[in-house]
Parts: sequence; structure tokens; C-alpha cells
Amino acid sequence: MKILELFVIPLVLLLTGCVFSSSIDSLMSPPKLSVEQEQIYKALTDATGTSISLKYPKSGKYLSAFIVEDIDGDDESEAVVFYEKNSIALEENSLRINILDRSDGKWRSVCDTPAKGAEIEKVMISKLGSNERTNLIIGSSLINRSEKNVSIYNYSDGNIEETFSESYSFIDVTDFDGDEENELLLLSGATFGNTARAETFRLKEDGLYYRYSCNLSGNFTEFDNLSYGKIDDEHTGLYIDAVTGTGLIQTDIVYMDNTSLRKVFSTADESSFTVRPSGCNSFDIDGDGVPEIPVQKISSGYENVSESEQIKITEWFFVGKNNKLEKKYTSYYDINDGYIFVFPEKWENNVTIKHDFINDEIVFCAYDDGKTGRELLRIYFSADTPSLEDRISNGYMLLHTKGDSEYLAYIPFQDGNDDGLSVSEGDVAVGFRCRE
Repeated sequence: MKILELFVIPLVLLLTGCVFSSSIDSLMSPPKLSVEQEQIYKALTDATGTSISLKYPKSGKYLSAFIVEDIDGDDESEAVVFYEKNSIALEENSLRINILDRSDGKWRSVCDTPAKGAEIEKVMISKLGSNERTNLIIGSSLINRSEKNVSIYNYSDGNIEETFSESYSFIDVTDFDGDEENELLLLSGATFGNTARAETFRLKEDGLYYRYSCNLSGNFTEFDNLSYGKIDDEHTGLYIDAVTGTGLIQTDIVYMDNTSLRKVFSTADESSFTVRPSGCNSFDIDGDGVPEIPVQKISSGYENVSESEQIKITEWFFVGKNNKLEKKYTSYYDINDGYIFVFPEKWENNVTIKHDFINDEIVFCAYDDGKTGRELLRIYFSADTPSLEDRISNGYMLLHTKGDSEYLAYIPFQDGNDDGLSVSEGDVAVGFRCRE
């Protein structure tokens, strides 16, 4: 395999999941096969024998062991089947890919090849760059899913050829630079001697993969959450919430223009500004297509108490002019209960928060000159229906339901106070967000 590497020096200075100790396939019964899949399976076992087990991709568009798509551009579908041979020697690779074609209405196996790893993580079928060929892109992993590899195959005239192979932590096929041609996007965590990096690959007419690369802003080994979103009117970025320490994540953002792969943050310090607890992920809080990055700070009045007693507020930042972070909202973000309350603008620097442990409620209070004042709002999360009915009968408003859980709010009687901080039911409904 030949790869022409265009390593790009950045001009401006990621998906953890459960780790399984055994294959998911061994923990669940295989789904019932369709008539077409039964025909494909029979043709497969005619070629391989019956001592096989089907393998199922773990994520992505294709979740079946049988993928029926046109993978060679002849306008007719082929079948791709993933399986492993049973009871083979340990030194042999048991995971295999079989390609079947249909002739006169009957399926037959036309080629069979080993695949890397023990599990199929993700399958994508796409053209890449300006080359017209259709690519079979397969992400695979070892049985503990800790090490992953992506391979690209070209199937033509009954033969399958591996044209690309790289280790990865995250892969996707996307038109990252907006030129109406797809790229392979790849993230790799830091390893001994190698920094965490982002890379894109284009496949040109000459059959060579052109690589564009930039290092990420930290020694990230795992990626917690990834999402696409606008950076400006011209570019789409990949927002990378990467694990940066025990229970902590931070955000890096990469994007691609017509010449290179770039980072939003010009220095590592700009990225490290976003360090916060795991689970506090970037997302588009207001639906404008631009993800916001949450950053926590201590709520007013808690600066001089122990960390275990502190209550945090969350500020939401977006990428503004000259790729600099600008604050957009202030909120209270309850990661455990899965909701956010965005402060009305008039609450900025004028409100603190306390926890009513007796009633298990979050209370928002006026705050002035170092003193906590009157209550402005209470929010209650409940999975207890009798408690819900009791609170509604006592003046609580229902904000949202999720499964058996309910979110309620209570606005205390204002008693004619004219400090300008009072909120209406409309204000509360507008400010409440629930993470689904």
C-alpha cells in the first residue's frame, strides 16, 4: 500500500464506552434471518462449511452480519458477510469476510479473506475523495475492544484487495471540508512515542491516499464524546470531548479547509481552559447548529468552603471571532439528573444556588454584596408519581417528563419585591433544557 503523506503543521494550535470482557455475540441469540439472508447463508456454508459463527458490527449504519450493497460499482448488489471459523488453531485469525454475488437468481461465494482483529466495530461503504471506486471500510478490534484498526478494501472482478490500514480510536466518513467529496476522518489516542492526533484521508484518481494531519492539544488516550457542528459560516468542526484525567474531560476542535486539517485552539492552554467533569459534554444547547462548550465555575458564596460543599454553575462558550471562545449562557447543569436551567440575563452575577436536602430541591436565590437573599425558583426532579401529584397540588409546574421521571419547578410568592430578579412561568419554561 502506498500512502502519500502531506503532514500539515497546524497553523493554529474523544469515544469511550464499556469495555467487554467477552464478545457481545456470545451474550445474545442471533436474530432470525430473512429469506434472502437464509439464501446467502446457505451459499456461504456451501463454501465454508457449517462450523462457523456470524459476526455483527457493533455500531454504525450496518448492524447485520449480512450487508447487501453494490460494492463494485456495477449497479448490482453483492453480499458481504462477516463470520468466524469455529475450532481452528489459536495462531490462525478466525475473523473472516466473505463476498457473495448473485447469478441467475442464486447466490454464490466468490471470494473469502481474513479480517484483522476479533470483532467488527463499524462498517462504511463509500467513495472517498475524487476517485470513483466504491470502498468497503471496516473498523475492527481485538476481543477486549481496546485496540482498533480500520482497513479499506477494494472489491473488483471477484477479487478483494486491502488498500489501506491504520490503527484508530474513532473513524467516520464525512464531507469534512464541504467540497462534496467524502474523506475518511480518523482520531488516534496518544501512545508511547506518539501524540494524540486527527487525520483525514482523500483518495485521488491515481489511487493514492493523501493524508492531512494535526496533533491534538493534549495526551488524550480516550474520547468521551464527539459531535459535528458549525464553527463559522464556512466550516464545520468536530468537537472532541477527550478524557484528560481521572473523571475529567476537555474539548478540542478540528476542522478542514481546502488545503489542510486545522485546530481551533492555537495553544494547549486554550483547550485546557475547558477542563470539567466527565459527562459534562459539549452540545448544541439552543439548536442554532453551533455546539456550546460547558465550563464550570464556583457559584457565588461558595468560594471559601471545601470542594465537597461547593455548588458549581456552568457557563457555555462558543467559537467566536478569530477562533476565540466567547461566553453565551450561564446555567445550572445537573449532570446526574440530566437537566440544565439557563439563567435569564438579569440573573447574571446576581444569583446563587443552594441545595435543600430536606426537600431534595435545587434553590435559586438572589445574591448581593456577599449575602444570599430571597428565593427566586425551586427545581425538583422526581421518579415518584405520588410526590409529583402532591407537589402539583401545591403550586408546582410540570416542566418535562422522561420515562417515569418528572421535572417540576416552583416560583415562590414574590411579595411585591422590586429587585428585578423575579421570573415568570414563561421564563422558567424557556430556560429549562433536558438532556435526552
